[in-house]
Amino acid sequence: MVPTYAWLWTFLAFILTWIVFHLIKRKKTAAEEAEAETEERRDGVADVIIVGAGVAGSALAYALAKDGRRVHVIERDLKEPQRFMGELMQAGGRLKLAQLGLEDCLKEIDAQESHSLAIYKDGKHGTLYYPSSTKFPYEPQARFLRNGRLVQRLRKKAASLANVQLEEGTVKSLIEEKGMVKGVTYKNSAGEEITAFAPLTVVCDGCYSNLRRSAIDNKEEVLSHFVGFVVKNSRLEDPHSMHLTFCKPFPCVIYQITSDEVRVAAELPADSIPSMANGEMVNFLKKTVAPQIPETGKLRETLLKGVDEGLLEVKIHATMSMSAKSCDKKGVIVLGDAFNMRHPIIASGMMVALSDVLIIRNLLRSLPNIGNTKKVSELIKSFYIIRKPMAATVNTLAAVFSQVLIATTDEAREGMRQGCFNYLCSGGFRTTGMMAILGGMNPRPLTLVLHLVAITLTSMGYLLSPFPSPRRFWHSLRTFALALKMLGAHMVDEGFKEMLIPTNAAAYRRNYMATASD
Repeated sequence: MVPTYAWLWTFLAFILTWIVFHLIKRKKTAAEEAEAETEERRDGVADVIIVGAGVAGSALAYALAKDGRRVHVIERDLKEPQRFMGELMQAGGRLKLAQLGLEDCLKEIDAQESHSLAIYKDGKHGTLYYPSSTKFPYEPQARFLRNGRLVQRLRKKAASLANVQLEEGTVKSLIEEKGMVKGVTYKNSAGEEITAFAPLTVVCDGCYSNLRRSAIDNKEEVLSHFVGFVVKNSRLEDPHSMHLTFCKPFPCVIYQITSDEVRVAAELPADSIPSMANGEMVNFLKKTVAPQIPETGKLRETLLKGVDEGLLEVKIHATMSMSAKSCDKKGVIVLGDAFNMRHPIIASGMMVALSDVLIIRNLLRSLPNIGNTKKVSELIKSFYIIRKPMAATVNTLAAVFSQVLIATTDEAREGMRQGCFNYLCSGGFRTTGMMAILGGMNPRPLTLVLHLVAITLTSMGYLLSPFPSPRRFWHSLRTFALALKMLGAHMVDEGFKEMLIPTNAAAYRRNYMATASD
């Protein structure tokens, strides 16, 4: 029996030694990793490099720097941007600014309060107000503004922090090693080529991004164009509404961007832009657009004044769409218009970008050091899921609404266009529900789907009235098929689970819509 016990004790001693050895090795490995992370943070110039200092880039720089990160921001041109996109900050976007500590950036830029959306079609009109809801923890108002002024305020706020380096330069490429982004190569304002390194690089250099294709496999689609100009020394009778006219073939919007300036923007087909040089644009605005603009509220008068004064600050901007694709490369994130775009007719791009910034900030807060690329990559994977309620709601609404607004000779499509107008003007929960979605106050994809189904049924009812006939019944069925096609395409793109299962939306509201400050 003695030999048997001897073998048993020998075996147990071996097992115990093996366990102790691997525990020590594991502890040593973890200590080495922690030491490596600390060394990387100590030797690196920055924790994060941000390419682009627009709304998303500047807001992210401020948010990460407030959490103690060292941030290097490289912006191609630090002069005030001159653009006419991004001139409405929805109520949901204002909430995100407040949660990021940036709400004061909307002050001192002559931003104008926006309470409603006024829509016009064939001599009829309706005014849709943002709903007052106890569930939305912020003031239910939007702001009209000069985009460049907002961007400059955000840049100034970010640059005021000691751990933010804001530099003018043109980023040429990402520095990659074995599928991992280590930093960027850029030319500074003096023309010197410089390499900058950081554990994390964030690409948010806008819709014409030079770096997007280096990070994600995605391509933008040009949908149409907008021509926009400013009318000086003018004030609308209702300066607190976005005025949207259902013109033929494309819509026109007019709104008060400062106390004495009005923006006029008319959509144009992608393949047929009237020439500015030979007067085609002036003729198009005067003879095609102006007669369809209501005379009430000084709307038509203001448009014609702007045309007669020579289309001041006139710009033509492509409207683009690009679905969000996840980035498989480590060490890099893509944000803003470089990452995800939708038709600008619902003016919600800045809101989505700020929502993404808030999510990224909150996720990275859990890491004392972002030098651990593996942990950062795991967090970024969850970012693509968390952002879905806001992003999918806005992307789907923009895509469907922009298609519905286009006037055609097709009776089914025109029935849907009229049905949409009737639904929005009908009042009650229909109007308040859609305005809550538009304003980012209720980012629930399933709620949007239910409203779109109701709009489709309203359109079918319009086509069948005053009494059904085989022709009317056929067109109502075609309207139903068109609606399924529009909605189905975006449900596939955004994901059926994300659109139809309310779990993610509930979590988003709980974590990102609960309070106005963080």
